[in-house]
Amino acid sequence: MAWQLETLDPAFVERARREGIDALDQPVRRMTAAGGEPFRDALRRAIPGEELILASYSPFHQAGPYREYGPVFLAAESQPKSLPELSSLLRRVGENAYLGASVALRAYDDEQTMLEAALLPTHELEETLARWEARPEIACAMLRFPAHGCYALRLNRSA
Repeated sequence: MAWQLETLDPAFVERARREGIDALDQPVRRMTAAGGEPFRDALRRAIPGEELILASYSPFHQAGPYREYGPVFLAAESQPKSLPELSSLLRRVGENAYLGASVALRAYDDEQTMLEAALLPTHELEETLARWEARPEIACAMLRFPAHGCYALRLNRSA
């Protein structure tokens, strides 16, 4: 697959954990997980009782009309460096799967202008991403949780 996972910017994560400030220079919220909150830094669901941080974040790397900030959960403590492989993440199913049963998928060009969007079952993601691989104008894709519209992860085209 010609896509590489991108989680939260490590500098953002470190600042949120150490200084308690998010990407909009606001104080973060520290909370105890009810269980199931999606940790964007570890690409997994929170376990009940884990400490978490709720903060504003933007997955966009440059300014433009599509750039937006939204809420993300991250673990209050450092997480293991290893992340799941993309194919494994896309195939995970069940109640505690990171992505869930469906996902909103958006394609962007080099200027981070949205080119296409789809709401589809998670099991159809690989097929759609494979089709997008043939479109050189697509530089990255972003996945969102459809019910709340929150950012889940970014996929950058592999070099």
